[in-house]
Amino acid sequence: MTMTKRDTYTPESLLAVAVGVFNERGYDGTSMEHLSRAAGISKSSIYHHVRGKEELLRLAISRALDGLFAVLDEPGAREGRAVERLEHVTRRTAEVLMAELPYVTLLLRVRGNTGTERWAMERRREFDQRVAALLKQAAADGDLREDVDARLATRLLFGMINSIAEWYRPDGGGAAERERVADAVVLLAFGGLRTT
Repeated sequence: MTMTKRDTYTPESLLAVAVGVFNERGYDGTSMEHLSRAAGISKSSIYHHVRGKEELLRLAISRALDGLFAVLDEPGAREGRAVERLEHVTRRTAEVLMAELPYVTLLLRVRGNTGTERWAMERRREFDQRVAALLKQAAADGDLREDVDARLATRLLFGMINSIAEWYRPDGGGAAERERVADAVVLLAFGGLRTT
């Protein structure tokens, strides 16, 4: 996303430009000069809104993490049998990934090279642990297989969900398209490919 000097920019549009550049060049490969050129504004104009590129990274990653953690606070994630809550979290996590694709893509690419990246990785682990606890509870309730380690099952589940970031490209289908993909994830994860 490149803005021209005529465009009015806001912190939100500047963040969208930064996320695009970070995803294209990698965070470490992006300089303030790259961001300035992509936004079509001076570096001093960027510094008017943020302290630097790491603050932009934190804002972008926070947007992704806030979306994911908000799923855990939804009624569907807090009420009912554990397996139903787990299905809700799985569906909504896939939907958030698609709705916030550039932001979640950036989150998935952090490697722990900066304080912000280490913070993000810790938050991701916390999210995964909460989902693993739901999975364990669903197995203890007899609703899921007990012969698959909960941590492994969580990794495989999120591996499937996170892979969406590699191939999903919105084609204008909006929420209905995201719902179709999320439904397929839940069906495959909880029903398997076998017909019974």
